[in-house]
Amino acid sequence: MNIVASLPPSLAPRVVAIMAFDGVAALDLTGPLEALSIARFPGGRGEALPCYRPVVMGLERRSFTSESGLIFKAEACAESSDSFDTILIPGGSGLRQPETTRRVAGWLAARAKSTRRIASVSTGLYALAQSGLVDGRPVATHWRFSRDIARRFPRLRVTHTASFLKDDRFYTSAGGTAGVEMTLALIDEDCGGEVARAVAREMVMRLRPPGDAGDPVEELSYQPDPIERVAELPAWILTHLHEKMTVEELAARACLCPRHFSRVFKQIFNCTPADFVEELRLSEARRRLLGLRTTVESVACSVGFKSSDAFRRAFERRVGVTPTAFRRRAAGSALPHVSRPQARSVHYANAYLKEAVAA
Repeated sequence: MNIVASLPPSLAPRVVAIMAFDGVAALDLTGPLEALSIARFPGGRGEALPCYRPVVMGLERRSFTSESGLIFKAEACAESSDSFDTILIPGGSGLRQPETTRRVAGWLAARAKSTRRIASVSTGLYALAQSGLVDGRPVATHWRFSRDIARRFPRLRVTHTASFLKDDRFYTSAGGTAGVEMTLALIDEDCGGEVARAVAREMVMRLRPPGDAGDPVEELSYQPDPIERVAELPAWILTHLHEKMTVEELAARACLCPRHFSRVFKQIFNCTPADFVEELRLSEARRRLLGLRTTVESVACSVGFKSSDAFRRAFERRVGVTPTAFRRRAAGSALPHVSRPQARSVHYANAYLKEAVAA
């Protein structure tokens, strides 16, 4: 039984044709291809259903070579009668050859009425512009080719400041990773923010809205979820230990109200924000106390304690000895005893912090 064919229309994979040709920019093709291939609908029994079926479409059904020397094989031929939900045209030096531009532009014009959406990546805009489909529309492309495209196609409204733009059913993007950012927006449009964010996390990217760099951005629609924002805090805390940190200030950095922030923080780190910050401060203080030229007072100030007395009390409560005794025993290679609950807490904070900084 064909599972894909038996799915309801709302869950059936959307077929996306990605045009291929000799001299294609590999990232323009593989970046969107990877993003579309990763996108999955969560299944009711833990199964993941593909959101898309990407098809590498060649002008002929044969192998072709990218600008960087990678060899790809076309899955289908442009002359086939298959229909597509979306057509995506990558850029590359090959598409700027007059004959290739003419053939792709003609194919796009013939397919436009039967295709829901058309997108170009970087200099893929040359073929889309020649098709006449985006005349009078705002378009984005690689900054290095924006003047040439504006000169050759004066009916276009070309910008080089946008990562990608949407106008009706046409998407256009700049070069590099902008093609992936545009593809994430396509996934968001088709499958919702949850699926798009999952793909973005997998590819270590963030969702961005379409629009010029000067356009207003609806931030709430494109922010990471609360757990992601809170999980990013440890690396920032480590570099700002000397600063005052209240729950309200940390919550503001995570764009959450203090009550929600505290709840999410405890869910992730199994302790309160205040305990976590104090643990990191004392962990860093232990490292700094090993320096021969540092005083207890200077260490206390450098890691954010209001006074040396407050530092000593917190240190003894957490570590089990005073800062002076810790330094003396460490110098004699006799490390102070740390209780099991304290050790567990210190290890957890340090391990998470190490992972966050490495990421």
